[in-house]
Amino acid sequence: MGFFSRVLTLFGLVLLAHAGYSAHEHTLLTSSASSSRLTNPLHSATTTTTHLPPDIIIEALVSLIIVSVGLVLGTEKLKPISWSEWAGQIEREGKGRHPYRRLEERYAFWDVRAKRKEFADWIRESGVGDDVVEEKK
Repeated sequence: MGFFSRVLTLFGLVLLAHAGYSAHEHTLLTSSASSSRLTNPLHSATTTTTHLPPDIIIEALVSLIIVSVGLVLGTEKLKPISWSEWAGQIEREGKGRHPYRRLEERYAFWDVRAKRKEFADWIRESGVGDDVVEEKK
């Protein structure tokens, strides 16, 4: 993630936190005002529902957009979907980026193809397979 995208994301998160705090404070103020109205006999007994002010809603939406843009700008370049393109890209870039190199070069890794070739060579040298071939003829 680049520096600009991190700063943008952090700024958006601060704005989002401020919008959340403002909404919480607004809810507390309106609930305490409505409860004082209910205890005062001069006011009517009906409760009124208040909505969030438009500035808090706009701040929350703008902060969400800023956070989204910051996260999108900080993502890495997309990798190819096709396996052949991905493998070709790894071949062009060299062994430094090969994700499975550690598995292939680890100590005591059993190479199936090499063992299969060794077994086929042993069969040819020992002549064990010749009896089977003669019986089929």
